[in-house]
Amino acid sequence: MEAVIIIGLGNILYGDEGYGVRLAQNLYARWDFPDHVEVVDGGTQGQTLLTYVERADRLLVLDAVDFGLEPGEMVLREQMPAYLTAQKIGPHQNSFSEVLGLATLRGNMPEHCALIGVQPAAMTLGAALSPAVAQCLGKGEDMALEVLRQWGVRPERREESRHLSASALDALLLAESPVL
Repeated sequence: MEAVIIIGLGNILYGDEGYGVRLAQNLYARWDFPDHVEVVDGGTQGQTLLTYVERADRLLVLDAVDFGLEPGEMVLREQMPAYLTAQKIGPHQNSFSEVLGLATLRGNMPEHCALIGVQPAAMTLGAALSPAVAQCLGKGEDMALEVLRQWGVRPERREESRHLSASALDALLLAESPVL
């Protein structure tokens, strides 16, 4: 079975910069995927994500990307552009483009890649997603599900929500729930 990796990129502390992570969280919360599909909160991990990229046969990247469009406009690219993240938060952060470049140099770039991006409106420390970008979460989810279906992945709607990258949090919440 082909390994399918869905990576949400961005920094949720900087408003629209967190769109990719929020979208990945929504997909993970609402959908069950086959065992060969992994949803990753890539955040701003940089080079750490190389392991996921090199393991993927098919890679779906979710991100806020400055394409020079109107805020909230969505983009689907079947080929990865040379620039992916809307901005680097600091000089220590490797861009995902560098991760893709390294995977290419090492001969481990996934065979199929796609990018779902949204044009950010504002990337301000401590801000929530802007209204223009927040309203794109549903469309982004639909676009991601369509790409996955084209790749032969058939997700199933979950009855109960769950949290991405928060199994420890889920365990704590269950431990704090009153026992009946």
